[in-house]
Amino acid sequence: MSKNYCLIMAGGSGTRFWPRSRVAKPKQYLSLFGEKSLIQESVQRFANFIPEESIYVVSAKSQQAVLESQTGNLPKENLIFEPVGKNTLPAIGLAALFIAEKDPDGILIVSPSDHLIQNDELFRQTIESAALIAGRKDGIVTIGITPKHPATGYGYVQTSEEVNIGQPIRSFAVQKFKEKPSLEVATSYLQQGGFFWNSGIFIFKVSVFLNAVQQFAPALHADLMRIKEQIGSADYESALDKIYREVESISIDYGILEKASNVFLVQGDFVWNDLGSWEEVYKYDQNKDENRNSAAGEVVLIDTKNSYVYAPNSLVAVVGMDDVIVVQEGDTILVCKRDRTEDIKNVVGEITKRKLDQYL
Repeated sequence: MSKNYCLIMAGGSGTRFWPRSRVAKPKQYLSLFGEKSLIQESVQRFANFIPEESIYVVSAKSQQAVLESQTGNLPKENLIFEPVGKNTLPAIGLAALFIAEKDPDGILIVSPSDHLIQNDELFRQTIESAALIAGRKDGIVTIGITPKHPATGYGYVQTSEEVNIGQPIRSFAVQKFKEKPSLEVATSYLQQGGFFWNSGIFIFKVSVFLNAVQQFAPALHADLMRIKEQIGSADYESALDKIYREVESISIDYGILEKASNVFLVQGDFVWNDLGSWEEVYKYDQNKDENRNSAAGEVVLIDTKNSYVYAPNSLVAVVGMDDVIVVQEGDTILVCKRDRTEDIKNVVGEITKRKLDQYL
């Protein structure tokens, strides 16, 4: 039976979580629910059923210090760093080289580092079902979240016939990946049935993945093979920096999943949210008061409802306001209507434009 490995992707910048998310400490390193950061929760979730020596993390070189400080339980050699961000396919490909050195037919579970996942036991059963399909069918498997409403912020996966090889969780062949839809189209997906939210969690044999890269992204595969030749040598860092900067920036969805024919989906019914904004954090915070306010720190709320206020380092008072997000971090303060949290990335763009890098 193939051995399972885990790869946690932790290179994102998290601009929608400004001002807490900064260049030096993006979203995945923040503690949004409780004491542990999102990446620490991700590592622990997988460590419940995968040995820590088989858990890898791929991240940006610029995040090395914070990653090492938050993942001290993992072997240092399991932390893999990109010189620059090149989207998910090159990042997974780079990490796969290291795992292939140990176990080319090992099954790799690839997961984002910054999602909210609850019901760890059902999550484990779902992942193990996907690993069984990946091993038995030499397929590329994704976890599809059963949609609760017609969301327009997620990509969708359309399924066809059911697949049953004895796994406990329902699974299907994948017919097509769909872009983020309009509300009308998303509503039609739910009415039609057979559509799932794309969770960004993928499972496959390392050898199957690298073969797919060779088939559908041959230029990237050639570059990865050049990098592979240097692993363990004194020239590795310089070779990686030179080669990796030239590779195409492409997602695994566009690069492989939309082209491959051996793609399967395992139904995910555990609690899942990609935490794409402060609004999502507010929704999932369990510590709201009688006015549906979520507050952390020295916060005074008067005639205020349905709001999220985070102020650990100074006193913040909110008077006569509803449905607002207030986040204080160091010498920065964000005030935003809850239905405008997607626009926070534009604040980051404006700060960059004004060359106020000290606030990033």
